[in-house]
Amino acid sequence: MKTVLLMLLAFNVLAIPVAIIDSGLDTEHKDLLEKIWKNPVEIPDNNRDEDKNGYQDDVFGWNFAEQNNLVIDRSYLGTFSDVPKKFFAIQLKAMLGTATSEDIDWMKKTTQDPEAIKELQIFGNFVHGTHVGGIAARPGNKLLTVKLIPTEVKLPGQELEKSHSRDWKIRLVKQGLKLLAEQQTNMLQEIAYYVGNHGAKVANGSFGTGTPQVNMIVKGIFEGIFRRPPTNAELKDVGQYFISELLKGAQKMISRAPDTLFVFAAGNDGLNNDENKISPANVRGENSITVAATYKNEFLAPFSNYGQKMVDVAAPGMGINSQIPGDDYLVVSGTSQAAPFVAGLAGEIRAANPELSVKEVKEILMGTVDKKGFLKERVLSEGVVNTTRALEAASLSVTMSVKDAIEESKILIGTKPSFLRTNAIEIEGLFLPLFNPFKI
Repeated sequence: MKTVLLMLLAFNVLAIPVAIIDSGLDTEHKDLLEKIWKNPVEIPDNNRDEDKNGYQDDVFGWNFAEQNNLVIDRSYLGTFSDVPKKFFAIQLKAMLGTATSEDIDWMKKTTQDPEAIKELQIFGNFVHGTHVGGIAARPGNKLLTVKLIPTEVKLPGQELEKSHSRDWKIRLVKQGLKLLAEQQTNMLQEIAYYVGNHGAKVANGSFGTGTPQVNMIVKGIFEGIFRRPPTNAELKDVGQYFISELLKGAQKMISRAPDTLFVFAAGNDGLNNDENKISPANVRGENSITVAATYKNEFLAPFSNYGQKMVDVAAPGMGINSQIPGDDYLVVSGTSQAAPFVAGLAGEIRAANPELSVKEVKEILMGTVDKKGFLKERVLSEGVVNTTRALEAASLSVTMSVKDAIEESKILIGTKPSFLRTNAIEIEGLFLPLFNPFKI
């Protein structure tokens, strides 16, 4: 009885750190002020490292992209034109069939303007982490900010020293890519160590590299070094080698924090992950789960990656309105939005029963889904996460086995769709992703 009472009290007061490994999080957004994790040891802005973890003044988290404590660069606020928001709005209208001919003409002109595309990409990176964080901000969760994706990204091929030697070989290109993969591996392991040491029971990773992104990188390297595009054989050979090296690093990442559940986005290329390598989505482990995107409980999003073996569950990820920097909001779609749906729920599951292992949290998420015909042979669980049923199972697991709790929750909670009570708002409408947040 005493144990049960303690667990019930913990459900109300325990704050679960949920790491948002992304492009930064606006810690001053009015909706998120009470949701932001704060280092209880560090004293702000005194240029000291009170907790002796090697990260000076990491009050809200750490910026691994630039190696400082600036988890959001607010100097970007006010620097964007009205193009990004207008583009998003017209794109949504186009999906709903309400765009005018003038709207369509404007979109076509914008997509042919290199400066506009550059602004859209920078804007996308700037808002992405806050948007994701807003979705994961469930009751009781505290958002630990980990910046991995810089706001402005250069392709690796743009930074490699160009060689004019005619003896430049493919193996040297692979060696260069291996070094790049090793750099990312080291950073991911450092991040895992960081979030684990700060007690993050859940970490959301709406980032990664798949075949389309790798092909772009390899083409850039070949054009910069060889002054020609790669052949199809070279593209496949070098690209697959690079992704394999990235996956090795991602596997090391999750092993570095075994008590943290890593929630990864499946990818936005509409590809089968069973047949196409993607990192870190294709990492397999007891403490990792990969998420596809749906439109509510109705159908698999057309942009969403899937995979009967490599993708575990699905969650709503179309037409999601969430926070962006500057006390603002934006509607975005992607598996980037589906993953924090699951991460936020995982955090609340662990709050409901802190004695659950990371493996058991994953079992509850997958065992309480709403099974859907359209997800058969598309995701391993064949279903969309059910918030109410998962939380019921978590509460029941205080007094019974996880297996029995899952079965009991299925009896107690029907199949009526349930959605998260977060700071994000799910709205009607199709909204295909403008930018792919998957970065190396």
